Amino acid sequence: MDSLITAAARALAAGDPLGALKRVALREDAPALALRGIAMAQLGDLERAKALVKRAARAFGPKEPMARARCVVAEAEIALASRDLSWPEKALDTARATLESHGDWVNAAHARYLEIRRLLLIGHLDQVEERLAQLDPAPLPPALRAAHELVVAGIAMRRLEIKKARSALARAERFADEAGIPALSAEVENVAEVLNAPAARLISRGEARPLLLDEVETLLTSTSLVVDACRYTVRGAGMSVSLARRPVLFTLVRALAEAWPVDVPRETLIAHAFRLKISDESHRARLRVEVGRLRAALRPLAGITATKRGFALRSPDVVVLARPVEEQHAALLAFLADGESWSSSALALALGTGQRSVQRALDSLAVAGKVQAFGCGRARRWMTPPMPGFATTLLLTALLPGD
Repeated sequence: MDSLITAAARALAAGDPLGALKRVALREDAPALALRGIAMAQLGDLERAKALVKRAARAFGPKEPMARARCVVAEAEIALASRDLSWPEKALDTARATLESHGDWVNAAHARYLEIRRLLLIGHLDQVEERLAQLDPAPLPPALRAAHELVVAGIAMRRLEIKKARSALARAERFADEAGIPALSAEVENVAEVLNAPAARLISRGEARPLLLDEVETLLTSTSLVVDACRYTVRGAGMSVSLARRPVLFTLVRALAEAWPVDVPRETLIAHAFRLKISDESHRARLRVEVGRLRAALRPLAGITATKRGFALRSPDVVVLARPVEEQHAALLAFLADGESWSSSALALALGTGQRSVQRALDSLAVAGKVQAFGCGRARRWMTPPMPGFATTLLLTALLPGD
């Protein structure tokens, strides 16, 4: 490897893509193409970066398996950065095995972390924890140790273990400083900002106020009956009842919780639960049936009593935990709020729903001016500026223990 290639590689490792390009920008050999691709990725031109890395992999040929494997890892990282979550996992796994067989443990570990970060992004926390437990970060360089701690923090935030998340972020900040890579330090700072931004709203006795993630964690371990509108559950006394598959019952319990300790008129409950402006005796009969089902579901946690004008929730203390921003496509906007460009297929994979449903939702959000698209066909990407001052952790598709 000549001196210019070595100098460019060192510049990239130090987070200096412009310094790397100065040395290899006009070269077309395979190592230069690979370094140019990584440099363009660091500069944010992901499409050109992807094309350059693919050219480099072809140029290396079958006689240089380590170099080709490194190109596959780089391509996977570019795909993750561009939120293309459909990249072939088998190709990355094969590349990782090749790197391990040739003794390149650092890049092999990097490949593992890319796969773990992808699983974390789509909310597969159990798989993330299982694979993370198989890795020993101690011998790794500071940059990868920072990535490890960022994953640990991401899991803890989604599990609402905020003290653990803060500790992991403190370690990530220390390792990022040791690595001396500005982009990595910026990523750690961005995650830290989420911990200090309102993540939900607390509704109690007709008043609402924002909550930080620390306060959400404290609330969910309190003695209050919590109607969790982020995950459609009712929590209390160390137990939880999921109503995610029973939307009518959850609508009723939320209406009762927001009005607590007073009752809610039958007409109001009918309007909320059945979306009817005018009610008759048949609707009142249906309401009695649904309230009976809700009473049975909540029996371990709270009671529901009938009053002259409606129904009331009976519990010593009742609060509602609501999303910071509530609208029809809040979960979709939560993913787009990271400021990255997403394809509709990646969003469908992350949300666990059909791509066509995601496309319809994106079209309606685009008409409302809340998202914007660029590119055409399979290269079409969607993005929106981050919601100012709001964390999106509670909008993502991850479950708490006991859900």
